[in-house]
Amino acid sequence: MIQKPNIPKGTRDFGAVEMARRNYIFSTIRSVFALYGFQQLETPSMELMSTLMGKYGEEGDKLLFRIQNSGEKANEAPEKGLRYDLTVPFARYVVQHRDEIQFPFRRYQIQPVWRADRPQKGRYREFYQCDVDVIGTTSLVSELELIQIVQEVYRRFGIRVSLHINNRKILAGIAEVIGAPDKMMDITVVIDKLDKIGLDNVNKELAERGLSEDAIAKLQPILALSGSNEDKLDTIAQVLSDSEIGMKGVEELRTIFALVNESNPSAANERFMLELDLTLARGLNYYTGAIFEVKALDVQMGSITGGGRYDNLTGIFGMPDVSGVGISFGADRIYDVLTELNLYPESMMDSTQVLFVTFGDAELRYALKWAKTLRENGVRVEVYPEPAKMKKQMGYADAKHIPYVAIVGGNEMETNTVMLKNMATGEQQPIELTQLLTFNF
Repeated sequence: MIQKPNIPKGTRDFGAVEMARRNYIFSTIRSVFALYGFQQLETPSMELMSTLMGKYGEEGDKLLFRIQNSGEKANEAPEKGLRYDLTVPFARYVVQHRDEIQFPFRRYQIQPVWRADRPQKGRYREFYQCDVDVIGTTSLVSELELIQIVQEVYRRFGIRVSLHINNRKILAGIAEVIGAPDKMMDITVVIDKLDKIGLDNVNKELAERGLSEDAIAKLQPILALSGSNEDKLDTIAQVLSDSEIGMKGVEELRTIFALVNESNPSAANERFMLELDLTLARGLNYYTGAIFEVKALDVQMGSITGGGRYDNLTGIFGMPDVSGVGISFGADRIYDVLTELNLYPESMMDSTQVLFVTFGDAELRYALKWAKTLRENGVRVEVYPEPAKMKKQMGYADAKHIPYVAIVGGNEMETNTVMLKNMATGEQQPIELTQLLTFNF
């Protein structure tokens, strides 16, 4: 029986064109990270389940891919799982290597993660994250730099974006003033779905999670707040005036907005919007301060970048009170946005510049010598590996969009030249090796 080739749902193959586009995304993001002094590290694809469990909230824990044990432990509960994100493994790395790193520690990481989610547009089970984090400082300058990184990355991509910002301390204050301080995690998980399920369903789920009608009613005007960032901050400050933690969140956001305005007065422009969004919650348990989410303005797509401040993620691994903050760029969603908006540069592909076409073994050997010299001088060259019919070799060049063909026959060997053909215009000219080395392909 012949097996039909297929791949698991929520995963994708990437051909040459797709890989060129992905490498463009990675190199663009990596170059911006480097401007801010971040250095790269990698962690294993799998982590211990004890490392992963309990860090992402009940929703996230359900989406962990568990790795079945083998050998003598096959009947026991899985010990390992594929990483859900890059932040928890990063916290584990920091604690494990605390004596080897310099704080504040600035790292970036570009690797795949896995989530047992239901595949749909913009949502995959295997996808790449491009993370950048600072750990070992509480300074809000770090939040400023992350905002600047977001702005610069999407400026280079040519994508208009809106960066939504909130603070988990404000959410804790809201839970406190509506009389449901013990329901803070439930509130954040549910209102994080507001864009996806709508206000009525949010209220319904809040009730299902045990919030009283009075608490839900008090939450409504907060969810409906509008106006400028300053107006919203002034209003929520009045609402949270009796909440110490809530007011701390307000002051942190005031400082972040001030830093942004002072460092870049034109931060709010037609290509980049910074917006206070009091419904933004980001349902991961480890966030404690500022939280971020970025959406493309011209494409219907979920969050393409997200992150926030976490004050004690390393404490789980025995290193308490070490604050960090980071953001993650979703490479796969960025890929889809760039594709839909047709924003990839034409010069992105490192494709073959010239193909050698030959008609016999002697001509093939002649071409191989030329190809070696050209490659040593940075020219991207292919040699058709066998002396096939002209039509077949030319068809190969056409299919791969190779712009020039170097034809080698008996006459060319006698004159120590090749016949260079422009595949777009059909023009041909004999050319020597020294001329070919300086040719503008």
